[in-house]
Amino acid sequence: MTILIKNVTLLPMGKTLEPIENTNIYIEGDSIKHIGDIREDLKVKKTIDASGKVAIPGLVNGHTHISMSLLRNFADDVPLHEWLTQKIWPVEANLTAEDVYWGAMLSIVEMIRSGVTCYSDMYFFMEEVGKATIESGIRGVLSRGTIEEDDEKVNKGKIDYTRQLYKDFHGTGDGRIKVMVAPHAPYTCSPSYLEKLIELADELKTGLHIHLSETKKEVEDSFKLYGKSPIKHVYDLGLFKYPTLAAHCVHISDEDIDILSENSVNVVNNPGSNLKLASGFAPVEKMLNKGVNVALGTDGSSSNNNLNMFEEMNLAALINKPVNESAISIPAIKAIEMATINGAKALSWEREIGSIEEGKKADLILIDMNKPHLCPRHNIVSAIAYSCQASDVETVIVDGKIIMENYEIKTIDVEKVMYNAEKAAHSLVNR
Repeated sequence: MTILIKNVTLLPMGKTLEPIENTNIYIEGDSIKHIGDIREDLKVKKTIDASGKVAIPGLVNGHTHISMSLLRNFADDVPLHEWLTQKIWPVEANLTAEDVYWGAMLSIVEMIRSGVTCYSDMYFFMEEVGKATIESGIRGVLSRGTIEEDDEKVNKGKIDYTRQLYKDFHGTGDGRIKVMVAPHAPYTCSPSYLEKLIELADELKTGLHIHLSETKKEVEDSFKLYGKSPIKHVYDLGLFKYPTLAAHCVHISDEDIDILSENSVNVVNNPGSNLKLASGFAPVEKMLNKGVNVALGTDGSSSNNNLNMFEEMNLAALINKPVNESAISIPAIKAIEMATINGAKALSWEREIGSIEEGKKADLILIDMNKPHLCPRHNIVSAIAYSCQASDVETVIVDGKIIMENYEIKTIDVEKVMYNAEKAAHSLVNR
């Protein structure tokens, strides 16, 4: 189907970072055919009058655990280590495939409504997450979070699981799904197990998704065990030879930043989760100045407690200013880059998504600017980073298909999802 979005203000986020007023976007099939004047030679089946609206690339949630929505508001105001070991992991031990499916669907509804068109997930029962992603129409990177256990048979089974997940889902959903290998963290995987997971990434020719240097304790423990930081530790093991998505990177040294930069490691900043768990402030500006690609993520909604990427953009733009004692640290446009094109680069998808340009995939959202909190329209870029709310997203298009229009999701029975997710959540915590 050919779609015309007319009379729109466009923030492309590609070669052009300035808003383009009153333009038109033609979508043909799954791609952007033309941007500019009305073309009489292009016949359209659907026209969207986007007067008073702004088109931006679909947001990329670079690091999350979407089925943890079932544990939203369940374990709050607890330090990270205690939160994981005493609250979250004991409950997650009772997860079923059905739980994960409904948790994934609930989060996908939330992400669509807040303008997220692509996400990178690390969790369990990832075939259920893949199923939910295909059904919903959005784009996702699946990775089975892998924690080493005492049983070697179990550990091998986790590697075999990821291998099968790759075989079953990589490239499915009309190319909307990728699969990566996911060692949970250096503190949950021994060096020998990390090496096996690195070998698996080499075998599958895919990337790795890992938590790195999230807390002071993690870094201190790494120096005690290995005499080096978590980043230097996994670098020495050869992990950075492959495309790497490194979540958090909060407590890192200048040497760590140099390693990240020299090895083209993609970092995902999760300001909301890092604030709530008191993990600290990632040196985002330092990393960007050193050429590190820094994307944005929400983390799981049990440590955030939402999947609102507009909130993450706002936090990224605000937090770094007092931390660096500079009002120009992480300006609005840089925060939007982190949530769009930088996220696409982090997932090795920058040739297809992350900006609105002719020839790229049609993954974009329309923001309704006709709201009191977005008036007056002095500066569109500032409005998006500092004033926009997730609820201002009116239309969502992924792969050229409209999956939300006029705030209504077309691909999911939202009431059914909420009912089943609520039921699954209460059943899970009471097992």
